Amino acid sequence: MNFRNYRTSNPVFSNYIWSKTSTANGKMSVLGIFGKSMLSLLILSISLWYVWDLVYQGVNVKWYTSGGMLAAIIFSILTSYKKKWAQVTAPLYAFAKGFFLGGFSAIINKQFEGYPMQAVGITVVTFFVMLLLYQWRIIRVTKKFRSVVITVASTIFLIYIISWILSFFGIYNRFIWGTSWFAIIFNVVAAIFASLTLMLDFDFIERKRGKAPKYMEWVATWGLLVSLIWLYVEVLRLMKKLAIRF
Repeated sequence: MNFRNYRTSNPVFSNYIWSKTSTANGKMSVLGIFGKSMLSLLILSISLWYVWDLVYQGVNVKWYTSGGMLAAIIFSILTSYKKKWAQVTAPLYAFAKGFFLGGFSAIINKQFEGYPMQAVGITVVTFFVMLLLYQWRIIRVTKKFRSVVITVASTIFLIYIISWILSFFGIYNRFIWGTSWFAIIFNVVAAIFASLTLMLDFDFIERKRGKAPKYMEWVATWGLLVSLIWLYVEVLRLMKKLAIRF
């Protein structure tokens, strides 16, 4: 099978990122990705709890959350185009994303106490469920499966980007951010496909282990973080919408 023809909805695992690499300094391993993922989650947790604490001190964390999101985007772009920088940019991405998640989660927690921790629990459980479904081949990552997930996930991201741009002009998209049944269903679909992108990531990592260079473990770690954070945000947002609706 030609790995350069393999596609996934996560931009981390695109042809550009993974092509033309050397394994002279070692090869990518699942254990290496696991260790780097745990370290990145620890870094993310530190910055998250810092901003979380600021919220409960009454500090306006708007600039922390906005700055964190912007920085995360910048580090994502750098990781995409400068793969060898991933050992620096991936941890920085985790740190920056923690700023965003800290403010986002704490504000929701003040309205609906305990929801962020429940969302974390659901995200973790979903991760392991998807991993088992993949390992046991209950769900097989076929060409058709990849095509459907990629198409839907790309569409969802495009809708979010357009809605985000429109918000700068004072246009609030209630069909996406509101609590209507359409908004809730959209959120459910987004959460489902966020979890399905994990299947594509597992499949790609399995195919590339022992082939990609060692430093690509940081790139793979970044990719998993992107999927997990997307899933967490969708779950927490859905929980908030349901609480308001009912």
